[in-house]
Amino acid sequence: MSRTELRSPCVVVTGVEGIGKTTVARLLAQRLGVPFADGDDFHSPADIAKMSAGTPLDDADRRPWLQSIGRWLHEHDVAGTGAVVACSALKRRYRDTLQAACPRAFFLHLTADRDVLADRLRRRHGHFMPGSLLDSQLATLEPLEPLEPDERGAELNATPTPDTLADLATDLLARQL
Repeated sequence: MSRTELRSPCVVVTGVEGIGKTTVARLLAQRLGVPFADGDDFHSPADIAKMSAGTPLDDADRRPWLQSIGRWLHEHDVAGTGAVVACSALKRRYRDTLQAACPRAFFLHLTADRDVLADRLRRRHGHFMPGSLLDSQLATLEPLEPLEPDERGAELNATPTPDTLADLATDLLARQL
């Protein structure tokens, strides 16, 4: 086995708001024994204020945010610790930014029907991003499937429980990495 194969994986759990990225990513990191980060923690105060006001971020807003997450992934990859981060990464070019920083990044994209997402968002409290931005996120979304040959990842339907999803993701990673 090569040294690269022995390193822990670097996983980006992606999807729109309300899909369960943070919950699943945290559980997955625990199962893998690697550090976890929530992409929301990398947002600038200005970005948080913009989203809290119901205004979607544009690509210029997202660039430094994605670069910061990419640096975090890179640092953990170089250290050999691996990592799991929850990050929407809705567009291919956003995932390309992360992959440029961490070429071994594996994207685990969570999916669900709009009605399921809207219901989850109605029940979510205390998050800066309002449910009113769901439609803009769905319009922005460029799904992983069909995967491009240079984009490593897989999709999982996010309707099972978070524990079940983390188990499925762990099994999937064991087979794919």
